[in-house]
Amino acid sequence: MSVLITDIRTIATAPQGINLLVVRIETNQPGLTGLGCATFAYRHLAVQCVVEQYLKPLLVGRSAEAIEELWQLMHQNAYWRNGPIENNAISGVDMALWDIKGKQAGLPLYQLFGGQVRTGVPVYRHAEGRDLAELTDSIARLREQGVGHIRCQSGGYGGGAFGPAPAGAPEQSRDGIYLDPRRYIRETVRLFDVLRERVGFDVELCHDVHERLHPTDAIRLAKLLEPHELFFLEDAIPLEQGDWLRRLREQTRTPLAQGELFNHPLEWRTLLTERLIDFIRVHPSQLGGITPTRKLQLVAETHGVRTAWHGPGDLSPVGHAANIHLDLVARNFGIQEWSGIEPPNGVIQEISGSGSALLEVFPGLPECRAGHVYPSDRPGLGVELNEAAAARHPCTAGITTWTQTRLPDGSLHTP
Repeated sequence: MSVLITDIRTIATAPQGINLLVVRIETNQPGLTGLGCATFAYRHLAVQCVVEQYLKPLLVGRSAEAIEELWQLMHQNAYWRNGPIENNAISGVDMALWDIKGKQAGLPLYQLFGGQVRTGVPVYRHAEGRDLAELTDSIARLREQGVGHIRCQSGGYGGGAFGPAPAGAPEQSRDGIYLDPRRYIRETVRLFDVLRERVGFDVELCHDVHERLHPTDAIRLAKLLEPHELFFLEDAIPLEQGDWLRRLREQTRTPLAQGELFNHPLEWRTLLTERLIDFIRVHPSQLGGITPTRKLQLVAETHGVRTAWHGPGDLSPVGHAANIHLDLVARNFGIQEWSGIEPPNGVIQEISGSGSALLEVFPGLPECRAGHVYPSDRPGLGVELNEAAAARHPCTAGITTWTQTRLPDGSLHTP
């Protein structure tokens, strides 16, 4: 009997205080449902509208088994293609269809991709602090847990907290997160000078520029960090200035990771074919789900580029599980970002007191032990959703402030 889509719903929830959006697909087979991540935390209502008002009428009554066909149908149906709202909406459906496919087969999803090439997925965790002392304490805690790859930031991404303009800014400058690029470069180099003295070279360290530098400043920072042998420098070049990656690659031996904001193949194709980056860092739901991300992984493999999928707090546990299943089968796997969501055995929580709520809403979260994440062996993605618990943690739709980054002259800069 053909498996047909009978209903598509969205569930919005924020058990960690971060907006998450999950898609549930119902089928004509009793008990056969699928979950997918459609999280665009800062525009979740727009994604919700696309799923419920446009994709649901398009897909109900169609075969849930035709994943490639349905992905192309969703991608082309609005005529204008790509973009974070549409791609995240498509992702929610796509991941849910793969979840259903695994449940039909009675196998965890990685088995449908050819089986695992590693038993656990090495992850990197975030260590942050308002100053060097807090940062080194955070690194020490992660090392005690067996984490061997750590992303190091001090004071966020080089700016302060959202607030009034600092002294020296023009009169009547607007509120924001003010960044002094030159100061940030000096402080970051000093930070890694001290960190390597304290922790040595047995731990792999990363740093995220978050696209907050002019390309010439990014080149200078990458060159100055060469003695510290970073595992990678992340998003050094703004998305809109991608051509500068050729010059950056020519002038530094620091490994480069790029792609958190990518949602169109033309944004990454040249970077892979010309070997301009070492790690591809896409956010799978931003790309459109498992179907396009698996294709990207295979193209990257043929060009010697490793994967390092984006795995932040504004990705649902369903999305995290999808990352892990893709990692288990990727020969060109590099590392997986793990944002601090609390697995069953308990690790440091990024948002204090929120881990138990997340587990209540999303039973079946992959487990993190000694710096490696292990998936559930339940069929499909292995994560469930308790809708009653989800309803106790509603999303909000306020104004996003952390993206309002400004330069010393008060002008807006990429966040």
